[in-house]
Amino acid sequence: MAKVLVAEDDQFLSKAYSAKLKKSGFEVMLANDGEEVMQKVKTEKPDIILLDLIMPKKDGFEVLAELKKDEKLKKIPVVVLSNLGQEEDITRGKKLGAVGYLVKSNIPISAVVEKINQILGIKA
Repeated sequence: MAKVLVAEDDQFLSKAYSAKLKKSGFEVMLANDGEEVMQKVKTEKPDIILLDLIMPKKDGFEVLAELKKDEKLKKIPVVVLSNLGQEEDITRGKKLGAVGYLVKSNIPISAVVEKINQILGIKA
């Protein structure tokens, strides 16, 4: 069972993603801020991270940069899941190493699950 770390400070969205991912057969961990994300990544070793950009303590860009600098963590695929949809944010996220960039308001949760399956090579 693949482990997904959902880094999202909005409790409602966090619960919604968690419920859908669990229903789709994933083990789900939640983090509410950037520092918690880094802690959980180191202890839980998720298979993939869904990363919001606007979070307390450490934003998603900082988390992404930190993950990619760490030899042990840099291979974990990160999909940015944010409402920041400007081209410059998308470009910055991808330059920092995100394997995907999804704009929350434009994409149903089921499509997020499909993207995770695609990245991890899981047949639906």
